Amino acid sequence: MSNVLIVLSAAKTWTRTDGSTYESGIWAGELVEAHEKFAEAGCDIHIASPGGQRPTIDPHSLDPDIAGTDVQRFAAYLETISESLATPLVLAEVDPAEYDAVVIPGGHGPVEDLYKDPDMGRVLVAADGAGKIIAAVCHGPAALLSATGPDGGWLFAGRRMTGFSDEEEVEFGTAENAPWLLATRLRERGARYERGPVSWEPFVVRDGRLISGQNPASSGPMADAVLAALG
Repeated sequence: MSNVLIVLSAAKTWTRTDGSTYESGIWAGELVEAHEKFAEAGCDIHIASPGGQRPTIDPHSLDPDIAGTDVQRFAAYLETISESLATPLVLAEVDPAEYDAVVIPGGHGPVEDLYKDPDMGRVLVAADGAGKIIAAVCHGPAALLSATGPDGGWLFAGRRMTGFSDEEEVEFGTAENAPWLLATRLRERGARYERGPVSWEPFVVRDGRLISGQNPASSGPMADAVLAALG
């Protein structure tokens, strides 16, 4: 049985360039589709967040006009894991050695807190150094920005990865007034960023034991890639 740590943002809002806030949190489908696949595979799943705070589900991700017809299924599944969501592990107390994979779903929450969280960085550095699988989807790869390598540079510089594209951010309507855009920031830090040929379609990149998915539709395929890597 594989042990999987899912790290969730504790942010409820995304602070915009002008200081206003945008309701945010965790994108329901990204958490559900990954958690569901890991559970079906018999993984032992733990959830952690900064300060052990209960994560907020982005309300946009349960709006059928935005997130599609699966939102009722997502909401029902979230109820089945409500106890785990109510009492996450404290990220600062997590021992990465206990896990085979660290997985980070998106929503705009990670671009508010996880990208600069020192405990997130500690977990990622330890997991990468021990050859654990690290996976993130959509805005989840923002969390990778928290990790500093032994030379003081970004740990994941030079690695192939994907994440929510600038084009998708524009199409979603959240690029204007954004403090920074994920794909651009990843490139600036030295990532070998890739995007799929069609926006909103599943696209997954694997670079060794680093696995990333571009958008919400990539959540299930990202989880499948994690399970394949776990063997």
